[in-house]
Amino acid sequence: MSQRHDTIWDTIERTLVGILGAVAMAVGLLQVVGRYLFPRYAISWAEEVIVYLIIWGVMIISSQLVRTDGHVRPDLVLRLVPPAGQRWLEAFNCIVALAFSVGMVWYGWEIVNTSWLLDETSSSDLQFPMWIYYTALPAGGVLMTVRYAIRLYRYLFHFDPRTMTVGHHLPPDHEVSGNLTTQGQH
Repeated sequence: MSQRHDTIWDTIERTLVGILGAVAMAVGLLQVVGRYLFPRYAISWAEEVIVYLIIWGVMIISSQLVRTDGHVRPDLVLRLVPPAGQRWLEAFNCIVALAFSVGMVWYGWEIVNTSWLLDETSSSDLQFPMWIYYTALPAGGVLMTVRYAIRLYRYLFHFDPRTMTVGHHLPPDHEVSGNLTTQGQH
């Protein structure tokens, strides 16, 4: 089997999350070194920035979890029903997840809008605009909404019981990622 190639969307998400994680780690390292070796130059806002970066990373990568079946799903129940039943359970799961994701977008936007109107900033010396931090919630919700909509469409209109049921090996062109080749094969 050939290895599946990531889409541009997947590459952008993973690269962005990698950059956010690297920056968070660099800020943490800078803070630790500053605190213990150069206390006069220690930064007071490092923990705050690390939290902002990690939250943004988590919200962005949540889209990848949808793509790779990493979010909450009824796997145990799915294994007990035939492929046709699995199809409809997966579709139902997608509908529930879509409702949740749309709710995240709506509620997140309400939080962002309120923060913007109040000109809310962080309480640290950084005085970071909180609406930027809060925007992670609707951004993650939008990414998950699109992924769940794609997933629902596939289960409703392009269902293949040989490849889209729990416990089966998926072909390289299916939305689930991963190296499908065994070790030693290329």
